Amino acid sequence: MSNPAGFWIRFGSRIIDALMIGIIIAVVLTVFSLDTQSRAVQFSESLISLLYFIIVPVLWLGYTVGKRVFSIRIVHKNGSQVSLLTMIMREFVAGLAYGLTLGLLVIVSVFMVGLREDKRAIHDLIAGTYVTHDSP
Repeated sequence: MSNPAGFWIRFGSRIIDALMIGIIIAVVLTVFSLDTQSRAVQFSESLISLLYFIIVPVLWLGYTVGKRVFSIRIVHKNGSQVSLLTMIMREFVAGLAYGLTLGLLVIVSVFMVGLREDKRAIHDLIAGTYVTHDSP
């Protein structure tokens, strides 16, 4: 593992991704006059976000829009490109773990990225990934 990305740059990339997804969803909600109180609409918003974080890195060499802005990307521990199964483990399975612990593991992950030499969070350990400054 070479050149791991730290907490603040990863946090910044996640904010950019969240803003981008939020703007797109807001435009769709406005254009189609969708009811944001509807469980179907709320589920769809969550699904779109989850699919973005799973599919885009698989298709784009480990980048999301936010990660590309900061020139960081997700890779396997051995430096190879991430697969669909890897990203499902990283986003969905780790998301379940974070939710089941009511966010406690999110706090642990923040400290892990800030304090560990390899800068890996719980979701990185689950999926066998890390975030690097190295380009493909």
